Amino acid sequence: MSDTERIPAAAWRMLALGVLAQAAGTLLVSTPAYLIPLLHLQRGVPLAQAGLLASAPTFGMVLTLVAWGALADRYGERWVIAGGLGLTAAFALAAVAAGGFVALGLLLLLGGAASASTNAASGRVVVGWFPRSRRGLAMGIRQMSQPLGVAAAAVSVPPLADRFGPGGPLLLAGVVLAVLAVLCTLGIRNPARPAARAASSTAPANPYRASGFLWRIHLVSVLLVVPQFTLSIFGLVWLITELHWSATAAGIVIGVAQFVGAIGRIVIGSWSDRVGSRVRVLRWVAVSGVVVMAALAATGTVRWSAAAAVVLIIATTVSVADNGLAFTSVAEAAGPQWSGRALGLQNTGQFLAASAVGPGIGALIAAAGYPIAFALVAVAPLLAAPLIPSRDRHWGSRVE
Repeated sequence: MSDTERIPAAAWRMLALGVLAQAAGTLLVSTPAYLIPLLHLQRGVPLAQAGLLASAPTFGMVLTLVAWGALADRYGERWVIAGGLGLTAAFALAAVAAGGFVALGLLLLLGGAASASTNAASGRVVVGWFPRSRRGLAMGIRQMSQPLGVAAAAVSVPPLADRFGPGGPLLLAGVVLAVLAVLCTLGIRNPARPAARAASSTAPANPYRASGFLWRIHLVSVLLVVPQFTLSIFGLVWLITELHWSATAAGIVIGVAQFVGAIGRIVIGSWSDRVGSRVRVLRWVAVSGVVVMAALAATGTVRWSAAAAVVLIIATTVSVADNGLAFTSVAEAAGPQWSGRALGLQNTGQFLAASAVGPGIGALIAAAGYPIAFALVAVAPLLAAPLIPSRDRHWGSRVE
């Protein structure tokens, strides 16, 4: 019987709930980025300060990812995901009535900290329910959640913010999160776990001491997240301020880019299953990232509006393609006893870098302009490519 035939129907349900759960969390985390046109253009908030607010949820995630992963390792995924979503919903709804910039930023930080539960635990659900030969596809589907959440924010936040102010999109995010918390409580089941004695006999107690594989994947992912968050935070405002798109039209372009990126993650994940290697495909993605960021800088320099929109969609697709590959590599190398913490560390590094992108790239754009900033961001994937390990590593085996 093939691996595909052995996948139970429940596994696909877990995957669907994991995608929806993380997409809901991403909707809240992405909302302040799409408030930048309102804050910067209409209310005069400096771009670097608006970028700092946009990074508040991401910084909150940095503070709690490893802790959520450790809880998932010890207590299982179901209550970590459902409980985290419930907390995120509470902070989102509280932010609707926030009385000032500082209060809003603090509640968004707390909401991001709570939403990290889905990042740390939903990957464990995929690895636990799917065999290795189908994990690339399954993790690619799971990784759709981030661009889908960003796409939902890009399409919904600008018109809601224009009509109701910041409270409108925050109310939407809070309601969606509350609904998903209930669904995950009812629908998620923890995957079966190997006996602790068996696990300890086939894997080292700490996979980080066995080789440098995990550290290299973490570092590569930190570098590759820079173009991803540069585009997700500043792509919309670039189209509006530099290329003179309307807020609604620009939001549609960003939404399309994120949707195409979500589909791209499935294709890339399935491709890694066929190739039989995560790291080989990851290296191709890193090289492509250099090319597309350079192309984006070029089209921005000459201000070709339509061409820039097309390149932005392609660049966004490439910029999110690495996450599923890296996540699967980390989970497979760490093994079931360490995957929660390892995925927590993976996300911590990524979101620590991402939290610096808002104010850092915002200041760079203010000083040098968008084309130069995009060209400098291309250096990140250029540095990442040679750091990618030459071979995959799997828990309980030698480097393959």
